[in-house]
Amino acid sequence: MKILLVEDNRALSEWLARTLQADKYTVECAYDGGDADQLLRTETYDLVILDIALPGLDGRDVLKRLRGRHNPVPVLILTAYDGTRDRVEGLDIGADDYMAKPFEVHELEARMRALLRRANQQKNPILTCGSLVYDSNSREFSLAGSGLALTPREHAVLEMLIMKSGKTVSKKALADSLFSFDEDVNPDAIEIYVHRVRKKLEGGDAVIVTLRGLGYLLKPRYEQ
Repeated sequence: MKILLVEDNRALSEWLARTLQADKYTVECAYDGGDADQLLRTETYDLVILDIALPGLDGRDVLKRLRGRHNPVPVLILTAYDGTRDRVEGLDIGADDYMAKPFEVHELEARMRALLRRANQQKNPILTCGSLVYDSNSREFSLAGSGLALTPREHAVLEMLIMKSGKTVSKKALADSLFSFDEDVNPDAIEIYVHRVRKKLEGGDAVIVTLRGLGYLLKPRYEQ
């Protein structure tokens, strides 16, 4: 899952980015509203964490522009503005959730997981595909009752596929989820990671199907 973190306090931004990266999120940072607006015009994200008081362009304006482009990406406002009026305004202009600083990172991550489930039309935190099980709270996979060891990139591939289980995921969508905008991406990289995940799913009944020209589909082996 790729996150855009928009926060002008660099110390806080860098600490939170490291914390989320340690929990297997891909995180890109923007330190002012103008940069955030530009990134949201050109890049694809699964979630945006947005401060309000930003240099260049106010966070409320960033959000209004985002929704004006009919971009449905979930937005969690994280700000020092904690009044009822501030919360109401933030939600009314298109935020999906609102948290005040200071905050507990465990609560922030729980709210992030809830927003990501909602965006993918998943209410149950436990997702399954045959004998493959994913706990979206612990973000751990198991296959046929045993833990599944994955590298961070492999985890990101399988996480997106199971979150979109039953739907085709394009190679571009996988690349957007795995890599930051400033990373050089080998065109064959996604195929390599998908191949590695396929090997690790052997012995279970969840398979990744390649749909030529469309992308990849995770489904139970027995499902026709």
